[in-house]
Amino acid sequence: MLAILDYKAGNQTSVRRALDHLGIPCVITADPAVVDSAAGVIFPGVGAAGQAMRHLQDSGLDAVLRNVVSSGRPLLGICLGCQIMVAHSDENDTPTLGLVEGRCVRFDEHLEEGGAPIRIPHMGWNTISRKQESPILKDVPADAAFYFVHGYYVETAPEKVIATSCYGTEFCAVYGQDGLWAIQFHPEKSGRPGLKILSNFYEWCMARSAGGRVC
Repeated sequence: MLAILDYKAGNQTSVRRALDHLGIPCVITADPAVVDSAAGVIFPGVGAAGQAMRHLQDSGLDAVLRNVVSSGRPLLGICLGCQIMVAHSDENDTPTLGLVEGRCVRFDEHLEEGGAPIRIPHMGWNTISRKQESPILKDVPADAAFYFVHGYYVETAPEKVIATSCYGTEFCAVYGQDGLWAIQFHPEKSGRPGLKILSNFYEWCMARSAGGRVC
């Protein structure tokens, strides 16, 4: 079973629908005991970094997430979850979880896309450019497009960057390492390629629970 973390930051229901479609057992929960018993944790979210961190801290779920990582259980951050897994967000000048080194920065409004100033937030379908192979992108077509909605993006160490995309500038779209991944776009809203990413995460979780490893 996968646990979808409920911390009042929205988007949990659409993730659950996608997992239900795939036949993947899951539950939306804020119960630390349920999170602790799950094979893996999905950390989605929409909204602002400051408000999200307040909810996490007030509920004690920030400590729950740190325990997930320290215990080696798989974790997948999506959108806002991706942004607050690093140490600091420029949105609301917010100290964030620090699960991975890095910071979240705002798109520069002076950037251009197609010869015109970009609009913030970035909303729409973009392809990604892979910087390294990763189980989270296994069998995902190289030309697949994914749905993005965001005004901020993560800057982290180059060796953590799995894939980038472009909107006025090249930005990190997927980062992390085996078993600890973060995705800026919404896989649950990105059709078959996005569903494949969620399926890849579940396969990794099941292999780890069985004591194996996904290649």
